[in-house]
Amino acid sequence: MKSDSIRNNRKALAALLLCTGLVAGHPLAVMAESNEAGMEIVQQQVKVSGVVKDVTGEPVIGASVLEKGTSNGIITDINGNFSLAVNPGATLVISYIGYKTQEVQAVAGKVINVMLKDDTEMLDEVVVVGFGVQKKVNLTGSVGIATAKEIESRPVTSATQALQGLVPGLKITTSSGQLEKNMSVSVRGTGTIGSGSNSSPLILIDGMVGDINTVNPQDIENISVLKDAAASSIYGSRAPFGVILVTTKKGQSGKVSVNYNNSFRISSPINMPKAMDSYSFAVMMNYADANRGIKGAYTDETMQKMIDFQNGKFTNGEVGLDAKSETAWQDRWTQGYANTDIWDAMYKDHVFSQEHNISVTGGSEKMSYYASFNYLDQGGLVEFGKESLQRFNTTAKINATLTSWLKFNYSTRFTRNDICRPTSLVDGFYEGLGRGNWPNMPIYDQNGHVNHDNARALAEGGQRTQQTDRHYHQAAFIIEPVKNWITNVEFNYSIKEESTKAATLPAYNYDPKGDKIVTSKDTSLKENDQKENYLNLNVYTAYSHSFADKHNFKLMGGFQAEEFKLHYFDVTKYGLYVEDEDFWEFDLTSGLSGKGEEKTTGVNGYSREWATAGFFGRLNYDFMGRYMLEVNMRYDGTSRFRRGSRWQLSPSFSAGWNIAQEKFFAPATKVVDQLKLRFSYGQLGNQNTSSYYPTYRVMSLGAANGTWIQNGMQPNTASVGSLISEALTWETVRTWDIGLDWGLLNNRLTGSADYFIRYTKNMVGPADQMPNTLGISVPNTNNCDLQTRGWEVSLSWKDRLNNGLNYGVTLSLSDQTTYIDSYPGNKTGSISTYMAGKKTGIIWGLETAGIAKSQEEMDNHLATLPHGGQDAIGSQWAAGDIMYKDLNGDGKISKGASTWEDHGDLKILGDSNPHYFYGIDLTASYKEFDFRCFLQGVLKHDFWPGESSYFWGVRGGYSKWYTIGLEQHNDYFRDQPIGLEGYELPVNLDSYYPRPITSANSNGNTFGSKNQQTQSRYMQNAGYMRLKNLQLGYSLPKSVLDKVGIANCRVFVSGENLLTFTSLSSIFDPETCVGGWGGNAYPLSSTWSFGLSVTF
Repeated sequence: MKSDSIRNNRKALAALLLCTGLVAGHPLAVMAESNEAGMEIVQQQVKVSGVVKDVTGEPVIGASVLEKGTSNGIITDINGNFSLAVNPGATLVISYIGYKTQEVQAVAGKVINVMLKDDTEMLDEVVVVGFGVQKKVNLTGSVGIATAKEIESRPVTSATQALQGLVPGLKITTSSGQLEKNMSVSVRGTGTIGSGSNSSPLILIDGMVGDINTVNPQDIENISVLKDAAASSIYGSRAPFGVILVTTKKGQSGKVSVNYNNSFRISSPINMPKAMDSYSFAVMMNYADANRGIKGAYTDETMQKMIDFQNGKFTNGEVGLDAKSETAWQDRWTQGYANTDIWDAMYKDHVFSQEHNISVTGGSEKMSYYASFNYLDQGGLVEFGKESLQRFNTTAKINATLTSWLKFNYSTRFTRNDICRPTSLVDGFYEGLGRGNWPNMPIYDQNGHVNHDNARALAEGGQRTQQTDRHYHQAAFIIEPVKNWITNVEFNYSIKEESTKAATLPAYNYDPKGDKIVTSKDTSLKENDQKENYLNLNVYTAYSHSFADKHNFKLMGGFQAEEFKLHYFDVTKYGLYVEDEDFWEFDLTSGLSGKGEEKTTGVNGYSREWATAGFFGRLNYDFMGRYMLEVNMRYDGTSRFRRGSRWQLSPSFSAGWNIAQEKFFAPATKVVDQLKLRFSYGQLGNQNTSSYYPTYRVMSLGAANGTWIQNGMQPNTASVGSLISEALTWETVRTWDIGLDWGLLNNRLTGSADYFIRYTKNMVGPADQMPNTLGISVPNTNNCDLQTRGWEVSLSWKDRLNNGLNYGVTLSLSDQTTYIDSYPGNKTGSISTYMAGKKTGIIWGLETAGIAKSQEEMDNHLATLPHGGQDAIGSQWAAGDIMYKDLNGDGKISKGASTWEDHGDLKILGDSNPHYFYGIDLTASYKEFDFRCFLQGVLKHDFWPGESSYFWGVRGGYSKWYTIGLEQHNDYFRDQPIGLEGYELPVNLDSYYPRPITSANSNGNTFGSKNQQTQSRYMQNAGYMRLKNLQLGYSLPKSVLDKVGIANCRVFVSGENLLTFTSLSSIFDPETCVGGWGGNAYPLSSTWSFGLSVTF
């Protein structure tokens, strides 16, 4: 008993050391002890030999022969032979890709003959589909799969991030790295352009609608992506654009198994812009003013100060802005002389995050259980204010066999997300970042107060906190009164509660004495609360039967009902008594504005609800696994439409032919294990709309929000909504798909390819224009059609080398293009909106001939345009301006009527939709080491960057207050040196940018805009390849772990977003270039993670 106690304590101590990271030193002693013991054991080992062959008698070259429970092993030679020294009585484990692993007893002095049989596991592998599972080889629909190993191996914030690039046809993009922003997910590209319509896929977590971004990635068992109508039609109108089925882990019978894993992360912003130095910025601004014909705002004295400041000549603590008096500063915009990079100041260099996960599983044959807890703490990159994300996940599952014919499953999940950020850190924040933070302005004044308006708003303008709780409850009875007749009764219920609290405070400037310059701005406190209730009932029964061991049938039918209710309200009160966060409460507000005037409390609220019901059925038939047929039917009803339009039938048909099972294919079966041709067609309705009541005219009521005074108060208001069409009904989605699946060389080489066409009919669009005498907008109607064509390919190779190295390469590539079939709202044929017969996302622009290097060159160019020159684009053409090409030969540069029939010199420059999404997954393992390298990207993404001054620097057609100064903006046209004597910027006739020109106003049409028309010269390809994940892991040897009672222990180091390859301008990040303000967005992060996983 005493020795047992000592042994148990020793195991517990070793486990504790592992969990706390002290194992980094301790294993040395353990290994040394193990090695000493190993030296004694080697002397007692015996030599065994044998040969490994397949069922045809051919030797298996490179098969692994391993002594069970050790790392002692060898690889078979070219004749399949092996010889190995092992412990007496040892068991040998023989394995090879494509064959079943075998265990044999080691016998000294006797040749061991081993025959490896083909591994039929792939034939038996099942895939989660709608309301059930199917053998992968029998699938006739298009289904993509991501496994737990692929997802949990990446230490990322959400499962969505881990899915990016894994499944062809699953498009996952992001436009911001901000903590509260989720990635955009779609299946097979654009599904609808209908007004208010939604083409997002249906996401089900264990069969229940949920948010994949809140699922603990460590809980995921696998993810199936149902891409075509045949695969997703069983879900009807909720799933016209695909389904993502997330299956989480469940309890495993056997002894209790406890796993703890963690990840500690250091993140840094990537692809950060670099600000222009202040002197160069001032020179550019003066030059832009001169090109406009006015005197520059920066004096020689101020620019000399900028030079001296950069050269370190100010030694008395000057910050780059002098005081004009005790209560006022000099004009910081034009007399500041600091050298500030606002992007460098705005974001932290490094931020720390951590994640911890613990799970327990076990049970008996009658009952098994699984429970897990996950905690994520992630810091934000913003330097000013507080920004963080905390997530808590708990999961509990019980699977019980009550009788021989009745099983009961219950699971509950709870997720809490706490997000904190500055109140002003909203999408519009990036419109001002850089524009209001010129390089010559110091980030702090001499008293240490923030001197930039944007940054000060973050630091002092209040905080916003949001807490989101999600409760999920799922209960299911599985009844099997007769063998192969199984009935499922499932009850799913979820509650989402979201509470937001935001304080808005004035962010005042400070005078040279350090006192606030108070301008009586308002303070306010806003709280809102949103509650969602979702109830779902699924009842379905399935019966399967085989005839003559050849004809296999499975028939399933069921009923589904859903009900969703939402309630929202918010309150805004003014006049916070105390600006400290601890006192942000409604009872500590005065109801007064910053000027002391009474200000009405704002109150808003509403309730929404919808319901669906559906009857569904599925018939599966296969003949000896050779010929397969599947038929799905769904009859759906929704409360979103009126009686007479509420119900719709959604049928789908699919068939498969496993050519490799045919007798005539027998000679090729030594090479080809599987070759299956698939075909499917399906039709679904789409009721996913942002409008809860699209066929009802809504009246909006407002409390005390009138813009006039009545009896000394603001009156209540009522307004009637726009006209609606009572005949609005379902969009209809039809999909055709043909695919091929294959497995070669003992399934070492596997893959699939699909081609599809998806038609979306009767989308909601603008009706024919009515006379203006109607006095109100014409209601939308079902009148638009589109089609999306695309293809997907995936290819995987897995093998083992003779030296024992296991490796794998998986490639995926997909593309989609969307065409408009009908769009009555564009009667004039305008190129600025959708057009029947044309692609979506078309970018029109002028063809650039070049930048005129002299006035003579510009005059010669204009002389070639005798019928109007470039007057339709702008005036005062000079050296440094753009020369455009006359593509239609009419002797002038113009945009015509900007229609398809008359577009002047405009041409199609590209397509704004990304194309050719790909992923490359490289894996390897050798003994206790494992390695993964995952690359993801887009091959082609035509991108017009010129929508803001973030690209141009000085924005043509806009006032100087739109100007941004980045290093890249230095490359502008200069036909003579400019700047202070001795510090001139040199001539730049071969510049990238034209001459900068400021404008008196910001209407976008003044003559400075002439050089910044959409044009070929500045088109970009935002395609990229990004090293999404690089990971190296090491699993401690079993011989070491057995001594401390640990089943396995793995330590790892992992990197995310480590490298990016792109031809895109370095101003932008290729993933976020379409986000923020013209690409000026919250940056993505490069992250290094360190962690361990221990299983007891």
